[in-house]
Amino acid sequence: MRIPAHSVCTAIRDDIVAGVYERGGRLTEELLARRYGVSRVPVREALRTLEAEGFVVTRRHAGACVAEPTEQEAADLLEMRMLLEPLGAARAAQRRTEAHLKVLRGLVRLGQERSRRGHSEDLRSLGGWFHETLAQASGSSALTSALAQLRHKIAWMYSVEAPADPAESWAEHGGIVDAVARGDSERARAITALHAERATTAHRLRFPGGERPDRVRSSQHPVNMTGLRH
Repeated sequence: MRIPAHSVCTAIRDDIVAGVYERGGRLTEELLARRYGVSRVPVREALRTLEAEGFVVTRRHAGACVAEPTEQEAADLLEMRMLLEPLGAARAAQRRTEAHLKVLRGLVRLGQERSRRGHSEDLRSLGGWFHETLAQASGSSALTSALAQLRHKIAWMYSVEAPADPAESWAEHGGIVDAVARGDSERARAITALHAERATTAHRLRFPGGERPDRVRSSQHPVNMTGLRH
């Protein structure tokens, strides 16, 4: 069975975000194919997709390399998210389904519970799941895809400090869901804009001034290709 390029693309993207490949480092098709246990064809397709997304650049005499975004490009990503997330919430208020509401409410309950118990290690993943579901509730595949790419790139370029008051953050999540449930698009937009602005202040650029991280020798999240063959 031919392994789909999108699976290889996800694996390479995840490793770039995790720091497995240093910024500016070469990404040769042969080494990537060997690493992920695939042929060079899906690797080639994956690299084209990652180049379109901004994770990879093609350089003369070097081929595919991990991109090296500037500080301004990184700042632009946060600004774009501050514009798109409120739009997504407003659309969600108009287009959400009962299934979306059920998931969103469940995530808010979990987040509030974890906040009270001090389980901060769970809150980041719950927050990511919340915003992903909210984007899906917008009913726009283009907007959902754009926000997903922004989340990946922001996670690559920034570290995020835990909020001083996680309960307040999850209260904002709850307010967003209430507005979405009522179909109040302007309220959903306003709360999400405030939430996004506050979240932005917790972001710290990982490599200011063009510094590069030390190369990480292996991924902490090995790719599971079980059941797939060349």
